[in-house]
Amino acid sequence: MFNFYTPDQANELLPEIKRRFNKIIDKRNEIILIQNELNNIIDGYQSFKIFFDKKKELNKTISLLYKEVEEIEEFGILIKSLDEGLVDFPSKRFDEEVWLCWKIEEEKIRFWHGKNEGFIGRKPLSVKGTYSEDNLEDLR
Repeated sequence: MFNFYTPDQANELLPEIKRRFNKIIDKRNEIILIQNELNNIIDGYQSFKIFFDKKKELNKTISLLYKEVEEIEEFGILIKSLDEGLVDFPSKRFDEEVWLCWKIEEEKIRFWHGKNEGFIGRKPLSVKGTYSEDNLEDLR
């Protein structure tokens, strides 16, 4: 589902996004652990059965991670970086399409950046009325 978000709409969704994002981080960490175990199995010359059981566990966990990512992206939200905890919400600022930028440790959305800018191009949200519902109504 595609949607332009106002900062207020995005902030309302943040608790759910944060919960889901943390599940993705947990899955990623689990994948790293399983991959290390798999490498140890290979280096330890263990049986094929042990190897394939661990490989199956790895594949299942990777599939679950992708499922979690897809569920977040169904909100029309882009995960920019798992490592840095960055998520972008599409928005309109005046007539320009922009990203509302959020980092997982932030309490609410306070920044935006242009479509072709990244985290380094973040600018503070300064004009509250800029992202009004009225401006977005024509876009839906």
